[in-house]
Amino acid sequence: MSWLSDIQQIEEFEDCEFDASLVHAFEHCSQNALTRPIRFSTPTFKEFESDELKGCSKNSFPAFSITGSACALMCDHCQANILKPMIPAHTPEILDQKVRDLILLQDLQGFLLSSGSNRQNEIPYERFYPVIEKLKRDFPHLKVAIHTALLDEPRAKMMESAGVDTAMMDVIGSEETIRDVYHLNRPVEHFEQTLAALCTTTMEVVPHIVIGLHYGKILGEANALDIIARHNIHALVLVVVMPFYAKDGTFVTPKTIDVGNIFLKARKRLADKQVLLGCARPAGLHKRVTDAYAVMAGLDGIAFPADGSVAVANTIGRPHHQEHACCSIKVGGSLETSISSPCAA
Repeated sequence: MSWLSDIQQIEEFEDCEFDASLVHAFEHCSQNALTRPIRFSTPTFKEFESDELKGCSKNSFPAFSITGSACALMCDHCQANILKPMIPAHTPEILDQKVRDLILLQDLQGFLLSSGSNRQNEIPYERFYPVIEKLKRDFPHLKVAIHTALLDEPRAKMMESAGVDTAMMDVIGSEETIRDVYHLNRPVEHFEQTLAALCTTTMEVVPHIVIGLHYGKILGEANALDIIARHNIHALVLVVVMPFYAKDGTFVTPKTIDVGNIFLKARKRLADKQVLLGCARPAGLHKRVTDAYAVMAGLDGIAFPADGSVAVANTIGRPHHQEHACCSIKVGGSLETSISSPCAA
């Protein structure tokens, strides 16, 4: 039997439509996929539970925003909504106290530090670095990931010196998208320069590509993949634009076949790197098909996997495990290790 016929027997997909030619392409390239274990990430910065995986009652890997829900850039695809579930930490003192409280009360293993950006897509994290340094000294096990926005090499080195483990940024391959969606007057080259600056450090560098960022159309994703392939990254995170966050009528939902083709291109282009499916993507049946494609394409991890994802992994023979941490960072080890973070609920 073929993968398509096998997967169509899974109960969670009875109302889903899969593209036969794309599934065949995944199966044709399956030798690489089947040798890679897949990590199902369930970080604790939002509630999660599925029929196949359980969430974690402990806040072991939360996300903090140093601007709360405020962002000066207000990109069309996000409108700052992605910041709303994060824990506000407007001052270094607040961040320090909240992290220490969570370590004491909920066995915090690490955290994501994020923020809204200024109109140049930059984030002034500098005043928070002494707190990160002290937290890392006091709690050597603590893992810190950060959304960098755009920066230069000196600022990347400051981030590294503070003890940040994982640096994440969006790579955009279209100047039209930067101008229209981000409302930003900066060229594609500035995104590549930021990536190059981060790669001069010892941090694990994990760029993101937002599939369908140009109002739901595929534009610039292939160029973004080319940019990322030129640099010594640790992993790539793919996410899918969510029209739910945008103004009504401005975005369409990217087709699952287009998303799946990006998965296939990314897996081939970055064969020796971790490629992960991050938190953001449309919900419902779209998510079930997208996540199934991610498993079949050989992606190395999925954040908040849809029902049916574990069944797909079992059906095609991919080993898997669960972690309660951000997909970009592995609690207890680097991205290259396979140490999981069990929930002691």
